[in-house]
Formats: sequence, structure tokens, C-alpha cells
Amino acid sequence: MSLTSILSAEAIENAVKDCQAPDSFCYKKFFQLCGLSSKTPKEIKDVFQILDEDNSGYIEESELKYFLQRFVPGARTLTEAETKSFISAADDDSDGRIGAEEFQTMVLS
Repeated sequence: MSLTSILSAEAIENAVKDCQAPDSFCYKKFFQLCGLSSKTPKEIKDVFQILDEDNSGYIEESELKYFLQRFVPGARTLTEAETKSFISAADDDSDGRIGAEEFQTMVLS
């Protein structure tokens, strides 16, 4: 399964273009622009599984740094500040990583 089987390639492209400058990434705006925030819980879980590169059931900081590149190869990496902010926004149990339920809650919030 690929991200473009869930989200439109055009919407993904627009979302990534919107946050090209370092420290301009806003997860809420990104999820809206790429169309993820209007998807079903099942589709959001499918996207989570694509983003969870090592299939650990969590998106760790090392995977999150390359978040944009999972959508568009060649996109920039997230800055340290963006990565930390992204994790803290979703990490409800303070374990330093984002689980599937936490991701879904974040996307739909």
C-alpha cells in the first residue's frame, strides 16, 4: 500500500510545498492540506503503518525526522525543534514515541 492509494498525489504535493522552509511545519495544517484529517480511522491507521518504517507499532523520533520524505521523496527533513514539537503534541503517555491511537487522535483533533 502507498500513501497515494489513500491521499491524492496533488494534495500531498501541496502539503509538502506549504512547509518547505525550515521550522514552518505545522502538523494540523499539513494533515488538512494533504487530506488526512478527513479520512476514516481505518485509513488513518493505514497511513500510520506506512509511516512506521520499522513496524514497531510506534513512530519514533528517528522516523519522524523523515516524515515529509515518506510523503515526497526528496522533501526536507524536519528540524530538531519541529520533531520534538510533533512528538510532544501527540505523545499522550510520555514514552517519547507516537503510537497508532495517539496518531489517530492527533490527526482527527
